[in-house]
Amino acid sequence: MPLPESTALRLRTQLDCLPTLLAGVTPEALGRHPLPGTWSARENLAHLARYQEVFLSRMRRLQTEDNPLLPRYRAEDDPEWPWWIQREAQEILQVLRTQRTTLVQEVQPLTDSELAKTAVHPRWGRMTVVQWLEFFLLHEAHHLLAVLQRSREPGETGK
Repeated sequence: MPLPESTALRLRTQLDCLPTLLAGVTPEALGRHPLPGTWSARENLAHLARYQEVFLSRMRRLQTEDNPLLPRYRAEDDPEWPWWIQREAQEILQVLRTQRTTLVQEVQPLTDSELAKTAVHPRWGRMTVVQWLEFFLLHEAHHLLAVLQRSREPGETGK
């Protein structure tokens, strides 16, 4: 099964919405917590950058291991998460762009047999590389929506 063009296109372009989403948004608005216990827009961006890094590592494991179990990622359980949420938005955005280039460069040349390799998600079961990519893109889209919402909702400010 080749990489569907829609998946490849979204992988290449999904983050292109960020300049539009963030147009006119102040650093204070990026750090705002509309509700106690929710992530700010900046923290959602940090999650996207960190998870993209984790996902790239997972894609590499998928190519070198036979059907690995890939545990569910939870930022709160990640020892690197506190470091990520301290980063400034511009640095996070740069990391997102750089990592996305790497991810695209590593995924695009995969052969049909490499795309058909599988890994097991503890909740969703065995998925192919293509299904993992779709899962990644949908997860990312959810957090991009949160960036739009959080950066425009009133609430408590904070870094």
